[in-house]
Parts: sequence; C-alpha cells; structure tokens
Amino acid sequence: MTEAPADRRPFWPRRSPAFLRARRAVRGVVGELLDDGPRTHHRRAPGVVVGLSGGADSLALTAACVAEAMAAGECGAVHAVVVDHGLQEGSAAVAEKAATTARGLGATAEIIRVDVPGGGDGAGEGPEAAARTARHAALHGAALRLGRPLLLAHTLDDQAETVLLGLARGAGATALSGMDPDRTWDDGVRVVRPLLGLRRADTEAVCDELGLEPWHDPHNADPRFARVRARATALPMLEELLGPGIAENLARTADLLRADARALDALADDALRTADELDVGDVVTLPDAVRTRVLKNWAEANGSAPLAAAHVTALDKLVGDHRGRGPVALPSAETPGHPGSRLVAHRKGGTLAVSRGFTAPPRSRSEPRSDPK
Repeated sequence: MTEAPADRRPFWPRRSPAFLRARRAVRGVVGELLDDGPRTHHRRAPGVVVGLSGGADSLALTAACVAEAMAAGECGAVHAVVVDHGLQEGSAAVAEKAATTARGLGATAEIIRVDVPGGGDGAGEGPEAAARTARHAALHGAALRLGRPLLLAHTLDDQAETVLLGLARGAGATALSGMDPDRTWDDGVRVVRPLLGLRRADTEAVCDELGLEPWHDPHNADPRFARVRARATALPMLEELLGPGIAENLARTADLLRADARALDALADDALRTADELDVGDVVTLPDAVRTRVLKNWAEANGSAPLAAAHVTALDKLVGDHRGRGPVALPSAETPGHPGSRLVAHRKGGTLAVSRGFTAPPRSRSEPRSDPK
C-alpha cells in the first residue's frame, strides 16, 4: 500500500459544479465513516475502500471521497483497489494508470490481479458475469482485510439498466429492487453506493473539470452483452417513444420495490421458525408473497442452491394442491462427500421435508435415447 502524497492542497478548480455534486453525494457517508469507523469481527479502522476501474464513474467517486476526507482532516483515509482481470490486452497498464491516478489525487492504492474462470473469450453474458463475480470477490476481500466499508461507483444509469434487464427476465420484486445503496453483509463488510442519485453524464463532467482521463472499457460498447444493448439501444428508444425521465423512473421503481421487498422478507423471516420440516398448515394460509418467500428460504436453508421461479412454483403447488404430485427436485448446492447427490422436497402428512438422494448412473451407449434428434 503506497502512502498518499504529502501535498494536501485542493486538486480541484474553484468552479467545478459537477464535482461539487459528486462531493455532496458522498459527503454524508464519508463523514459518517470517518467519524465512526466500521466494525467487523476483525477490527475497526477509519477510512473507506473504493473500487476503482479507471472509468469515469469510479474516478469521480475516488476524487470526491478524497476531497471529503481532506476536508475532514483525514488525508490518506481513502484506499483505492484496482482489480485486473487480465482479460484484455494491456489490462496491467490500465490498472497501473488507475492506481497512479488515485495516488496523485491523495488516496492510497493497490492492484489485485484475479483469474476469471472460463476466460474472456465466450459470447453473451458468461464472461461478463464471471469477471463481475471475480471483481466483487476481490473488492469484498480487500474491504474485509482492511476492516473498512467498500464504496462502489454505480450510478442512476446503472440502476435503471439493472431494473430494465430484470423486467425483461420477468424477475420478482427482489431482483427489481436493483442494487442496494447501503448493505452490510453477514461478515460485517458494509457496501455503499453513494452515486446512485447521479447520472453517468455527471461523472464524465467531473473528470472533465478535474482534468482526469478516464479509461473506456471496450466491453461497455460490445453489443453481445445485454446490458450494453439496454444502455445503447433500449433506454434511448424508450426515452424517444415514451418521453424523458425513463431512467429516473426505473430507479425510483427500484427504491419503491426495495422497501416492499424488505417488508415481505421480514414477514417471511418471522413465519419461518424452523430450518427442518415445515408445517404445511402454518404456511398454506400465508399471503402469496410471504408464502413463496418462506418456501424459498426454507429450501435454501436445507441445502438447496438458489431457487429459480419454477422451483418455488412447484413447491407452492406441493403445499396448496399436493394430490397426485410427487416430490419436487431442487438444485443442490455443492456438498462435500456427496458426489452426484440431489435434493428433493416431499410431503410427509402435514409437513414438508427435504431429503438427499443420488442421481442415476449415466446411460450407456447401447441404451436408446428418449430425446429424438
């Protein structure tokens, strides 16, 4: 970790309205975190970790956090973490430039290099999702190691794209709630997204005012990715056809649904009193939105991998109209010592239970196939 430079003079011009908006966006959370550092099971440390890619959004966030830390007399309290996936030619140079820029602003910085499973040569969302998972794991690990909260630079545009993609998939309220602006994970790491009220144009204007040269990720212009198509085509078309304010309205929808989803999740937690057998009589009378949450949480607490909507629907039918219905197969989380195992949910009188079975051996070449070519 490189020390911040000793020069503490403001690095921003006197007139910088976009940068002022960014500073106001982070002021509350940075001030709170510097006054009363985050508590984890490891230790308590003042300051914040910022996820920095070198793009306009994360550069604006880093600069705003440094400025607010300087104003609070806590220079060096901002630590930028740059994750290098190694998926693109020259990625090491991009990461080094981002880290150097952060240090020049007054932050400390480090580069974490990660391996992305499957590489980056696939089509569609696969490589993008794998890279995102690896990046988030590295950033989360750094925040946990340092005992600091993690700040991410997602903007209102990112939130709108997330909600639009969720609508296209037919997602439920939890997914349509979008990205949580402030969440603390079970291990104590707090993840904050203070720029969700700003537009991408705001962060680009911040970089212009500060003379920063952001990196433009070529993946952000690749139409193979659904998010790029939503950003470059779908949202502008909706604005043209339905009028302005689509992105803001989608982000507001996420805020409203997030409040509803939290209330329903709390009711489901209260209703789920056991992680073993589930009393059908207690569950069947619950409102639909609460009952399906109870069934999903119960199955996952009993070893299931995250359930899709089809699994939850099948469990719900097993509760409400089970006559003639057999057990429901559930996706099994990896269980050491149980190769080839699978989970099934079934009724035992007035209760639901989960049992572990084993998959049938592979069909031999001589056996006929049931699915015609």
